Formats: sequence, structure tokens, C-alpha cells
Amino acid sequence: MKKIPLVLIFFCSFSFAQDISGEKVFKTYCWGCHHQTSVAFGPSFQEMADKRTRGEIQGHIIAPKSTYKQLGHKRSVMPSFQDKLSIEELNAITDFIYTFKSSKDK
Repeated sequence: MKKIPLVLIFFCSFSFAQDISGEKVFKTYCWGCHHQTSVAFGPSFQEMADKRTRGEIQGHIIAPKSTYKQLGHKRSVMPSFQDKLSIEELNAITDFIYTFKSSKDK
């Protein structure tokens, strides 16, 4: 009888872990400076998806002061999200960014 509750807890926790939405992460942390297809304060998600690898995108989210020159920027005012995003959220926002990749580049 003890196995059933453990299995239920496992499946419930797994299903909650899968509920991380890249769009929700975007609306929480990114929307003020980035828009999906147009330039705002920072580049659009479409521009990022067309020009950057997943590693470059995630590296810049985690440590923008260390990566901005590599990405061709003269400066960076983007804050680091290293202590704010879980790995699941980081993957979710990266996947969300890639949904805006231009169709010619897919």
C-alpha cells in the first residue's frame, strides 16, 4: 500500500515540472526589453533565433557581462539571470525564443 502514494507523488511532481512555459518566463523576465519579432530595448527573439546558437543565448542570459562582446555588442545593460532562472526555465525560454526563427532559416 505504501507504493501507491509514492508513485502518485512522483507522477504529480513530474507533471508540475513539465508545466514550465517559455512564454510565461518571457512575460515574467524578458518582455520589458525584448519583443518576439520587433526590436525593443534589446534584440527581438526572431533576431536572436536567427543569429545565435542555444549556447550563445543561454550564456548571454546567465552571464551577459561576459558574452556581450562575443555577440557583437558594444555594451550590455542586460542583468544576469543566473540566480533567478532554474535550468528548466532557461531551457523553456530558449525553446520559446527558437519558435520565432525565420522560416527561411529553419
